[in-house]
Amino acid sequence: MTTKQWFLSGFVAFTCIVSTAASAGPIENYSPVTSQRLENPEPGNWMLYRRTYDGQGFSPLDQINTSNVKDLTPVWTFATGVVEGHEAPPIVNNGVMFVATPMGQVIALNAKTGDEYWRYKRQLPDDLFQLHPTSRGVGLWEDKLYLATTDDHVVALDAKTGKVVWDTKVQDYKKGQYMTLMPLIVDGKVIVGGSGGEFGVRGYVAAFDAKDGGELWRTFTIPGEGEPGHGTWQGDDWKNGGGSAWMTGTYDKDTKTIYWGVGNAAPWPGEMHPGDNLYTSSVIALDPGNGKIKTYHQYHQNDSWDWDEVDAPMLIDLQRDGRSIKSLVHPGRDAIFWVLERTPTKINYIAGWPFVSTDVWKGIDENGKPILDPAHKPVVGKRVEFCPSLWGGKDWPSAAYSQKTGLVYVPANENFCGGFTGEKIPLKPGELWLGTKPEDIGLKTKPGADHFGEIQAWDPATGKKVWQHNFPKSQMFGSVTATAGDLLFAGGTNDREFRAFNAKTGELLWQQKTNSGIMGMPISYEIDGTQYIAIQSGWGVDAQRIQDALATNNIGIESNVPQGGVVWVFALKK
Repeated sequence: MTTKQWFLSGFVAFTCIVSTAASAGPIENYSPVTSQRLENPEPGNWMLYRRTYDGQGFSPLDQINTSNVKDLTPVWTFATGVVEGHEAPPIVNNGVMFVATPMGQVIALNAKTGDEYWRYKRQLPDDLFQLHPTSRGVGLWEDKLYLATTDDHVVALDAKTGKVVWDTKVQDYKKGQYMTLMPLIVDGKVIVGGSGGEFGVRGYVAAFDAKDGGELWRTFTIPGEGEPGHGTWQGDDWKNGGGSAWMTGTYDKDTKTIYWGVGNAAPWPGEMHPGDNLYTSSVIALDPGNGKIKTYHQYHQNDSWDWDEVDAPMLIDLQRDGRSIKSLVHPGRDAIFWVLERTPTKINYIAGWPFVSTDVWKGIDENGKPILDPAHKPVVGKRVEFCPSLWGGKDWPSAAYSQKTGLVYVPANENFCGGFTGEKIPLKPGELWLGTKPEDIGLKTKPGADHFGEIQAWDPATGKKVWQHNFPKSQMFGSVTATAGDLLFAGGTNDREFRAFNAKTGELLWQQKTNSGIMGMPISYEIDGTQYIAIQSGWGVDAQRIQDALATNNIGIESNVPQGGVVWVFALKK
């Protein structure tokens, strides 16, 4: 497969799905979702992207622990019927599981037995193309659930039946606008962000009324004329500046502040959009009531490497340097592990250090601004190499924080480098606008590298690495989840394995081979006193593109990882 083929392999047109809700029977006794339940979720449920608004990816369940995880066994599986990257966590609300898949599908299942209640299939346009044909889940509110679609709509479904309650167009998919994220629900507002920065769009975060789908506010991540930060752009560069908000934000319920990760600038070479380019490659703090930007931190300026920072920071209370810090923790695609302080009016820089090797940054100044080595910054007309690769130290897959161990667990990639030649290419709506030719992009492995994927455990209070597990023949491209049983669950590798580690030591305690590679995040839930672990297995999108690139490096790794989505649910042997 050529470089162009693997880079464009996500451009899939889905034409066979119709918007229907096939029902095997409505859900009885559904539990309405309230603000109180989202702010203080029951330990046995998983109703938000990372279970809680703080984004920690931590389950307080401990029935499954380091002493008995060896007895974990599959109790049911469910095939989704589609291929491509399955990236959504199963969402569980008091015994009901909602599974979002590629091809605009949502499936409601009995979380104890795997029996299907209903299935929603969206009719997608015949001419729909996007680089990331996936979904990262559904948001819950009252008796509805909310899906952000790849043809750029927000859809409300009746949670009991799967029938459409309302359907609101957000932007125009023909211009490259689409959505892949799980909507964030805050106080009856359905909050989403747009994808498509690789098409030269202008990023945004927008809120819709959960009752009727009416738009409540829209905040562009690239400031327009007269708005703070507009002066960091030159001329009309801001109009197509990128800054997509690909993924779900986190939420501080005490200060009523949403923290949202923002993507890279467009096109890729920074000299084509001079300036710091706010608010690209940043975290912005938003007021959920009106969408106004309260403050921000830019992880790196004038992005030129496709290093978006769309994975929202985790909210963690730390004891560091003798004081209590309400922190924002973000292991970045730019290879820096960021520790920031959140206040009601400002985000302060606390610390940052490289968690994988990089030749792009010489250091970080006292204000938290990375110091660039210009020799590794892509430019027009010259091929420039840089490390890590364009997938960065950690791409969108989420890290986790354990409230038991106090450690942050990072799904990282090491020994990968990349490069490309910048080229001025005219913008054509709906077409790729990267600032380079797709066939010029590649991934190189460092000579003599003994591994590529890693799971790292860091103490964010001290900046010390506690343990690391290496994967010799695979990238690490899947989210990780911690539990109160001192366990860390992870997929992410090309060998199709689902694993459990000792969260304190990194010891591998259990593994189960699945049907495909795992990109999505593990979850844990409880029904009738039994703790379950669930995951979607289904390889594709960027994990497959990395796999294809690895296969061209003559290091004994093949590109073939079987695709096809299956929900796997595990419990202890009885």
